[in-house]
Amino acid sequence: MTAPLLFGIQTNGLMHAGADPMPDLATRFQMAADAGCFDYVDKTPDPDQVEEFQALSQRHGLPIRAGGWFYALGADEALLEHNLKLGGKLGSRVHNVQIKLLHADGHVVTDDEVMAAYLRAAEIGAEAGCMPCFEVHVNMWSEDFPRVAKVARMVEARGVEFNMTLDHSHVIFKIDNPGEQAIFDTAAKVRSGALVLDPFKPGNVIEEWVAAGWVRHAHARAAVPNNPKNTAGSHPDGKVGRGIQYPFVEPKPGAYHAPFDAALLEPWKEGLRILLRHRSKDVGAKLGQISTEFIPGPDYGMGCGYSLLEQAVACVGWMRGEASALGL
Repeated sequence: MTAPLLFGIQTNGLMHAGADPMPDLATRFQMAADAGCFDYVDKTPDPDQVEEFQALSQRHGLPIRAGGWFYALGADEALLEHNLKLGGKLGSRVHNVQIKLLHADGHVVTDDEVMAAYLRAAEIGAEAGCMPCFEVHVNMWSEDFPRVAKVARMVEARGVEFNMTLDHSHVIFKIDNPGEQAIFDTAAKVRSGALVLDPFKPGNVIEEWVAAGWVRHAHARAAVPNNPKNTAGSHPDGKVGRGIQYPFVEPKPGAYHAPFDAALLEPWKEGLRILLRHRSKDVGAKLGQISTEFIPGPDYGMGCGYSLLEQAVACVGWMRGEASALGL
């Protein structure tokens, strides 16, 4: 019998309005438990919170099944090793790895450097029992989407399985988005057909990653083509958020800074359906879990008036329905 697909929540999303302060850890675990729809939580806790995380996880019956962090090559290798080993001790099956675009010495990381980092992390993760999953994410090497398949095949050519985290919101929000498609010359790649962003079109990049069997972990945060910038939030330099989060269900009037149109979510939903359809046919059940990630960062939900938790709960309900229809 195929192992069940589990649904969790990234603990930064255990809050209501993104304009509110972050609740304390005990409150967030209680919120997750009270929601009654999550199988686990997703987080690599801060060093001073590890014991509290473990205690709350056990108290509420919510395993810490996944975690994650971001790393600069040339500076953070020891931190990545530590977090993989910590994940293993906490019972995490996967560690979501974001590799920054720039090396610690300032150059753009090369494919060979990313491959070497993956091979080393995979070796450590296999021993620790917590596998690294390199994530598709803005501001990281993987935002240049064609590089993902290139590195994955380089890893496979060395006899090692490649594992990635799919967060396809980072793909969807670039559709029909001139400003975002100016990055990494994405517009030219789309025009030439070398890169297909639309999940309804043949040869799209989400389908490529999924069909190759690379996705071991996934994040679910809704986004729409040409997603509105997050004018309700800003970075320390004053720039408004890039806009990689959209409400999954209609928020109350005035709770979101742009008009809401549920029909715009269909490309994002199709990306998730691509993943679920593949999982329904994968007897090995490589994809073990999907974490909702409606979060309050500047590029996401900072300053919003809608409940991040309520959006996550609604999203899990929809995903479970789609999964059930496929026999998952």
